Parts: sequence; structure tokens; C-alpha cells
Amino acid sequence: MKIISGWRSSNYLARVGVLLTIAALIAGMVGFGGTCTPPSQNLEIRTWYVLDALRDNLGGSYILMNDLDDTTAGYAELASPTANEGKGWQPIGTHDDPFTGTFDGQGYEIRNLFIDRPDEDDIGLFGSVEQSGVIENIGVTNAIVIGQDLVGGLVGANLDEGTVSNSYYSGSVTGSNGHYHLGGLVGINEGTVSDSYSAGSVTGGGYVGGLVGSNAGAVSNSHSSSNVTGNDALVGGLVGCTSGGTVSNSYSTGSVTGGGVVGGLVGVNGYFDPGTVTECYSTGNVTGGSCVGGLVGANSPESIVIDSYSTGCVAGNLSVGGLVGSNYEGTVTDSYSVGGVTGVDNVGGLVGENPHNGDVSNSHSTGNVTGERFVGGLVGYNFYTVSNSYSTGNVAGNLGVGGLVGANEGIVIDSYSAGNVTGDEYVGGLVGLSAVELSESYATGSVTGDEYVGGLVGGNDGSMSKCYATGNVNGNSSVGGLAGLNTLDMSDSYATGSVTGNSSVGGLVGANHDVVRKCYSIGVVTGSSSVGGLVGASANGTSVSDSFWDTETSGQATSDGGTGKNTTEMQEIATFSGATWDIVAVADPSIRNPSYFWNIVDDETYPFLSWQP
Repeated sequence: MKIISGWRSSNYLARVGVLLTIAALIAGMVGFGGTCTPPSQNLEIRTWYVLDALRDNLGGSYILMNDLDDTTAGYAELASPTANEGKGWQPIGTHDDPFTGTFDGQGYEIRNLFIDRPDEDDIGLFGSVEQSGVIENIGVTNAIVIGQDLVGGLVGANLDEGTVSNSYYSGSVTGSNGHYHLGGLVGINEGTVSDSYSAGSVTGGGYVGGLVGSNAGAVSNSHSSSNVTGNDALVGGLVGCTSGGTVSNSYSTGSVTGGGVVGGLVGVNGYFDPGTVTECYSTGNVTGGSCVGGLVGANSPESIVIDSYSTGCVAGNLSVGGLVGSNYEGTVTDSYSVGGVTGVDNVGGLVGENPHNGDVSNSHSTGNVTGERFVGGLVGYNFYTVSNSYSTGNVAGNLGVGGLVGANEGIVIDSYSAGNVTGDEYVGGLVGLSAVELSESYATGSVTGDEYVGGLVGGNDGSMSKCYATGNVNGNSSVGGLAGLNTLDMSDSYATGSVTGNSSVGGLVGANHDVVRKCYSIGVVTGSSSVGGLVGASANGTSVSDSFWDTETSGQATSDGGTGKNTTEMQEIATFSGATWDIVAVADPSIRNPSYFWNIVDDETYPFLSWQP
């Protein structure tokens, strides 16, 4: 036989023994007449030498019989910092010749593994696993793994129908020169990763994840506590990105830092093909540039985040969300966030930016939110739909600040906010600036701002119906109990909070430039100029019809639009039914008649909306 260059004699002799064993097993499979029978047992691994020899039969079946560490035969020659001229362990299986067999670690550990191959791809204990290849029941601990692309502590590339299960990695994984597809356990996954975890640190360029760098397969029942750093984009606490893959029943707890598209669990969900994140959570702090989320940095078209939550603090610049940074034509439902958000533009407690065809439903956030422009307790900037959702955290910003949504160019329906809101311009208890539709929604928090300040919306440039606000409102100019500025259609809504300002101050609307109909207000109104019980100032050509204010509770006898009534009259159904309101009397406030917009307990209550809680 010829000794292969670079091998030490002891390594060679051990390898010969393994090869003879494998040959005997193969020979034993051939019976009389050319028929095949399975071997009686798997090949047993007890030394680094035998583990290294797996590369000579990548389709075999193997079991680990004991822990392998720096005291086990073959470590110095094969897996130490001095092995292979300082490169350490040579991964088993390559892209062209992958491992397709079965490796069962039986719960044992491989310790002190060292790999330093910064110019090579497919790096890990196993370089590439493919087709029916299975890696299971193994732990790799106290390890150092350095590679270029497709780098994982256990497997560099798990392709096709490869399987990694019930396994873990602890140590560091590093990609050289800012390269990609780096994971604490698996670099890229096109198969299955389940019941596994990673701990330590993962550092690279992009497509970097605490457990898996890129996922086009399935990740389930797994977690990561690794701290993750990506110098580029697509960085996640568990998975850097999914592309047609799924992540389910999994979580991450480590801190995550990246350049852009950074998530506490997943950097981007659905990079090329739609992805799904379900029943997952993250608790680590997340920091990045744009598209930064406590759970997912960016949720792409047709991708879904469902039954998931995040609790960590999130910081970034653009499109920053407590759960999802940017939800572009994706769906976020039955999910929530409780951590605080800090950002600059498009900052939301749950979703930073909800672009066209994005859907947020049945979700909530409770953390405090701080930003500059378009800042919301739930969504910073909404272009599509927010429904059946709420926020309770306090919100602070400069322009376009809302308890639920900072700026709305879509639909907000069946939602509410309860936090206090502070800002400068276009500040609202529910929405800072609304340009499309608000309906069946309310706000209860106090609102403080300078210009265009309202208990429900700072500036309304869309349709608003069946809404109400109860919080106290303070501002300078264009200050209203429901809306600071109304430039379109407002109907079937009311406000009960006190309103304080300087100019254009109204119990319902501070400055009205369009239509107000079938609305009322009852709060105390205080101001210096253009002050009204219902409307502070109405522009020429505007209309205020079938609308009322309480002259006793407001302290105002006049209004630039509307009709003043005393408290007794404001609690009589005759006042409203005579004004063509869609109203009916009920026996008590707990009884609702949803066939009508409005209900009232005659001679006892002010009108209330039949849908309201």
C-alpha cells in the first residue's frame, strides 16, 4: 500500500484497521447467489481515528460508543489546533461527495473540536450531509469552528432530505471575511433540524443565525442561546433567513446585532419563497440598522408569523418593531410583544412598517415605544390593514405619533390603545396621522403635543366612523377631544376627555376643514382663541350636522358648528332620534342592540356605540 502524503504512521495504521472492518461488513452483506443481507450491527466509533475514517464510506451506519475529547486517541493528529498543519479537523463530507449515511451519537459528546479553515466552504464536524443522511443524538462542546461559507458547528450544509436531530453545539462559529450562511449548529439547512440547540457565539457577514444560517427546510422544537453578530444583513437569533422554510415551536434567548434585516429569532422570513414562523418566541435584545424586529426583521410577501411573541428590547433606525421590523405583504396574527422599541422612522411596538398588502390582526404590544417620525404603540407606519389588535405601552416621538399607529394609509378597524402619547405634530391617542380609514376603534390614554393633537387622531384625512376617545388632551393649536385636525369625513363618533390648548380648541375637533356628522362631545374645553364646545374653528365651506356638545360639562356655550344641549337633553333619546341618528333605547348599558349604530339608556346615559366593550 502507498501511504498518503501528510499522514502520520499511527493515523495510517488506525485507518487501515477501520478500512478492513468496513470491508468485512460490506463483504458480509453479500450472500450466495448475489443476494444482500444487512450487516448485523453498526460500525462502532471509540477514537478520533475511527471517526475520521467515516469519510471512506460516507453512506455507512455508525454509532458513537463514548465521548471523544483531547485525551482520546487521535485528537492531536486529527482535531487539535496543531492538526493538519494548524487547520484542525477536516470536515466529513464535501459538496461533491456528501455524507449520506447515519451517525448516531447515542447522547455522547465530541469535545474540544478545532477547525480553522477560513478559505474553505462546507465547514463543521460534518461538512455536507445530503439525501438520506442522518446526524442525531450528538453534542459538540467547547469547540472552535472557523470557515468561509456554509459553516456550522455540527454541519456546514444539510442538503436535500438530510436530517439533524436531538443534537447540540456549544462554542464559537466564525465566518472569515464577512462571509455567509453561518449557524451555531448548521450553516444551511434544506432538510430537517429538530429537537436541537446551540450555545456560544456566531459571527459572520450575512445569513447568520444562532442555530441555522439559512433555512429552506424545517426547523422545529429547537432553540439557541448564542449571541449572534452579523456585519451585513439577514441576521437572526435562531435563523438568519428562511426561504420557503418553516420555523416552529422554537425560541432564542441570545442578543442579536446586525447591519440590517435583523430579528431576535429570524432575520428575514421568506427571502426568495414564502416562509412560516409559528409558535415561536425570542427574549434577547436586538440591535440593527433598518428592518429590525424583536422576533423577525422582515416578513416577506405571503410569509406568515403566527402564535409568536418577543420580549427583548429592540433598537434601530428605520422600520423597527417589537415583533417585526417590516411586514411587506406578509401576515402577522395572534402574536404579541412586550419589550421596549427605540428607533428613528417607522417605529412600532409590534411592527415597524406594515407596507402594501401587509396584514396585522389579533395581536398586541405592551412595551413603551420611542422614535422620531411615524411612531406607534403597535405599528409605526401602516399601509394596509390593522384589525382586532391593541397596544398598552406609552409612546413618544416627534411627527406622526399614535398610541396604536403612527401614520395610517390603510385600514385600522376593531382596535384600541390605552397608553399615554407624547409628541410634537400630528399626535393622537390611537393614530397620529390617518389618511384612509378608521372604524370601530378607540383610545383611552392621555395625549400631549404641540400642533394637531387629538384624543383619537392628530390629523384625520380619511374616513372615520364609529370611534371614540376618553383620554385628556393637551396641546397648543388645533387640539380636539377626538381629532386635532379633520380634513375629510367624520361620523358616528364621540369624545369624553378634557381638552386644553391655546388656539383652535374643541371638545371634538380643534380645526375642521370638511364634514362632521352625528358626533358629540362632553369634556371640559379650555383655550384662548377659537374655542368651542364641539368644534374650535371651521373653515369656509365645511359642514357640521346632527352633532352636539354638553354645554354644562364642557363649560362652553358656543362652538363653530354643532348644537349645544344641557346634560339632561344629552341623555334623552329624543335629542338624537330627532337628528336622524341610527339609535335605539336599551334597558341598561350591559345590553346592546347591534342592529343600530348607537344605543342609549334613556334619561340615564349619553349615547354609546353598540359595538363598544
